Amino acid sequence: MARIVKPLALIAKPGDALIGRLVATRHPKKGATSMSTTLFVNLPVSDLERSKEFFTALGFDFYGMTEDMASVIISERTQVMLLAQPTFAGYAQHQVADPAKSTQMILVLGLADPKEVDELVDKALAAGASAVGEPMTEGGRYQRGFADPDGHQWSALCLAAPEK
Repeated sequence: MARIVKPLALIAKPGDALIGRLVATRHPKKGATSMSTTLFVNLPVSDLERSKEFFTALGFDFYGMTEDMASVIISERTQVMLLAQPTFAGYAQHQVADPAKSTQMILVLGLADPKEVDELVDKALAAGASAVGEPMTEGGRYQRGFADPDGHQWSALCLAAPEK
């Protein structure tokens, strides 16, 4: 069963110190150049329940599930919205690509070390994913790929500090 949680940014109350930090982040002072933005990646899925089970097996929590969509919490500022294919198509400007036949994007999860990369990909494979490519170790990185049950391509990546 998927565990539903609310990110801190969504449960804070007016007047909380967190709200002040969020407002300052979202509306920087004049002359400021950085802005923090929440990213929602929307993915069409053929079987929402299967997808929720898959991401639960990887250890992710959810926010805002309805009968036709569920939001996988990747981090405080990033969520992957799993939308039933008809719902996704209602938002799409063009025909929805079949991830089993074409690659429209590769989703990459940055992790702290190679052990976390291996643990996540191994969980994904055990939960029904298929391996994509060979592990990559060149260029100061360790990376492994997999395709989720709908065929969307994911990678787990650890960047190593450059050697001096």
